[in-house]
Amino acid sequence: MEVSVILPVLNEGGNLDDLLRRLREILERHGLSYEFVVVDGGSRDNTRAVAAARGARVLDEDFPGYAGALLTGFRQARGDYLLTLDADLSHEPAFVAKMWQARNLADIVIASRYVRGGVAYTSFGRRALSRLLNVVLRRMLSVPVRDLSSGYRLYRREVVEQLQIEGRNFEVLEEILVKAYAAGFSITEVPFTYFPRHRGVSHARLVRFGLDLAKSSFKLWKLRNSLESADYDARAFYSLIPPQRYWQRARHHIITSWARGSGLTLDSGCGSSMIVQSLTNAIALDYSFAKTRYLHRLKIPAVRGSAFALPFTDETFDCVISSQVIEHIARAPALFEEMWRVLRPGGRLIIGTPDYATWQWRTIEPLYGMLLPWAYRDEHITHYTREDLAGTLERMGFVHEETAYIAGAELIMRYHKPQPVRVTEQAPAIALAARPA
Repeated sequence: MEVSVILPVLNEGGNLDDLLRRLREILERHGLSYEFVVVDGGSRDNTRAVAAARGARVLDEDFPGYAGALLTGFRQARGDYLLTLDADLSHEPAFVAKMWQARNLADIVIASRYVRGGVAYTSFGRRALSRLLNVVLRRMLSVPVRDLSSGYRLYRREVVEQLQIEGRNFEVLEEILVKAYAAGFSITEVPFTYFPRHRGVSHARLVRFGLDLAKSSFKLWKLRNSLESADYDARAFYSLIPPQRYWQRARHHIITSWARGSGLTLDSGCGSSMIVQSLTNAIALDYSFAKTRYLHRLKIPAVRGSAFALPFTDETFDCVISSQVIEHIARAPALFEEMWRVLRPGGRLIIGTPDYATWQWRTIEPLYGMLLPWAYRDEHITHYTREDLAGTLERMGFVHEETAYIAGAELIMRYHKPQPVRVTEQAPAIALAARPA
C-alpha cells in the first residue's frame, strides 16, 4: 500500500464525509493505493458512522490528546507513506497531489504556511501568535523549518518507526520534526494556503498548548545541543558561542591543512564534522546511523561501522583521520591496529584527542561539565596524554611528523606509516665486501 491517510478526529461528522470523498477522488486520480485510518478521540456525533460508511478503519486513540490519536494512527497504518491532515477541511484535500510529487525531495514533506508562496487566512491575532511561535522555535531548536506547527504532512514510514515520541498533545508536531532532524532525516516545505475550518469548533486550547510546548521545547533544546544530534559537529562550526566556534575552526584548519593532497582519505568516527565535508576525496565512517544518514543527504560517501573493525581491505587509504574519537571509546590494541592495517605504506595518520596531562584541559573540562552537565564530559571514558598516545603509536611503527595544540588543551598529531624495507639480492655481497679481512 502506498499511502495511509491518518485523520485524528473529534466530533467532525459535519466535515468528514466531504473530506473523505474528496481525498478518495484525488488519490484514485493519481492511481495510488491507499487506506483511511480515522482515529477517534471520543466523538459524540455521527463521526464514526460517517467514517465507516466511507470505508475508513475507525480506531480509538491509545491515550487522550492529539498525540494519542496521531501515534495510534502511525502504529496501525500499513502504507509506505503516512499522510496526516486535519479533518476540518482547513487542509485542502487536493493539495495531496503536490505533496506526493515532493515525496522524493525529503523524508518529511510539510504543507507550509510560512515559506514564500504560503498564506494563512486566519485572524490577525492568531496568525501573529503562530508566526512568532514558529520563529522562536526555529531559532531555539536550530531546525530549518518555518512551519513547525503544521499538521499537514507526508512522512516516509521509516521516519516514524525510528522515533521515540513522548508528547501527549499538539506539541507532538514540533517534537516529531526536531527528533527526525536530529536523527538525520530530511525535511522540505511546500507552499500552502490555509483556510479556517469549514464547520465546527477548534479543539486546540492555546494556554494548555503553550505550557505543553514550553516543557517539551526545553527537552528538545537539550537534544539539539547534544552529541546525539546528527548535525551536532556541523552546527558547532557556525556556533554563536565564540569559544566553541574558535575551537571547531582551529581543529578544522589544522587537520584539513595536514590532510590536503593526501589522496583517498578515511575520516573514522567523523560525526557530521566540517572536516569530512571539506575534503574532496574522503570516505566518512561513523557508528551512528543518524550521522551517516545526515552525510548521505550531503552526497558524502558514508559507511556505518566500528573503529575496532574497519570495513575496508588492507592498505586502502592514503590518509586516516581520527579526531575526537578515541576518548569516547574503550582503549584496545585493535583500535590502533586497524588504523595501521587500512593505511598504505607512506600514508598519513592524523589523530586528535584532549591531552589530560595539560592544566588547560584539566581546567576546561570540569568547567564545561558545570555549565552543560548533559554534554560530552561524561562521555570521555578514556583519558590520553601526549606521552601515552605517542608511545602507543610509535611502538606500532608509526613515525612522528608534527604536533599541534588548540588552546594548549586539545592534542593533534601527524604520523606516517613507513615504507617497507626492501632487501635486494646484492645486499649479502655488499655486506661481505664491507667486512674487514
